[in-house]
Amino acid sequence: MSKTLNNDQMLALAEHVENAELNARDITKVTNDYPDMTFEDAYDVQWEIRRRKEERGNKVVGMKMGLTSWAKMAQMGVETPIYGFLADYFSVPDGGVVNTKELIHPKIEAEIAFVTKAPLHGPGCHIGDVLAATDFVIPAVEVIDSRYENFKFDLVSVVADNASSSRFITGGTMSNIADLDLKTLGVVVEKNGEIVDVGAGAAVLGHPASSVAMLANLLAERGEHIPAGTFIMTGGITAAIAVEAGDNISVRYQGLGTVTARFE
Repeated sequence: MSKTLNNDQMLALAEHVENAELNARDITKVTNDYPDMTFEDAYDVQWEIRRRKEERGNKVVGMKMGLTSWAKMAQMGVETPIYGFLADYFSVPDGGVVNTKELIHPKIEAEIAFVTKAPLHGPGCHIGDVLAATDFVIPAVEVIDSRYENFKFDLVSVVADNASSSRFITGGTMSNIADLDLKTLGVVVEKNGEIVDVGAGAAVLGHPASSVAMLANLLAERGEHIPAGTFIMTGGITAAIAVEAGDNISVRYQGLGTVTARFE
């Protein structure tokens, strides 16, 4: 990959995009001003946002993959999965409240999350490596919130926006990966008591563990890896579902219980 931004431009973009997240104000996609931006540029911006948060005392508590389901890729009109990081203040307890005043246009996705017990290194990381390195899996709901106007963006812009990361809710049921068939594991998403979407684990790149392997391989491009003990959200099983203040959501996972939250 090559770069088109100089360091000052990268730093300015990181501040601009992060301020949009922190102030819940939408912005135009960054490629409007920098049409030649590359993926390497965009990940430079994302990693700088991560550095800014850590410098202020926030902790990175996990990683996430985005655009990994066929439904989500079709919905967004893109073809390549991406990754982002999860900060400590993104976490919402199961059954808790998501403050929509801190968000712009939130949407929810049902996901399966992995926690590793051994490090994973790319390139060449594959599903077998992931299964061997997995401590347990848990159910999770991600609240994505692109900072771009009208939720419209290209892939480079969304990478720079930390893959639309904003909030996540984890369930309390841990399961050994050997006890589940993650390809056929079913998920039912309810909003305000009505079923709004259903899906199965295979929607995530054929198997959610494939998403973790792809993360390891993408991180290797920057000389990074997945450490032991990492929490990883593998990407939406369903298409993203818009939510607003007053909504209640309940997501049922076959063999993994239910995750709930309300939006205020």
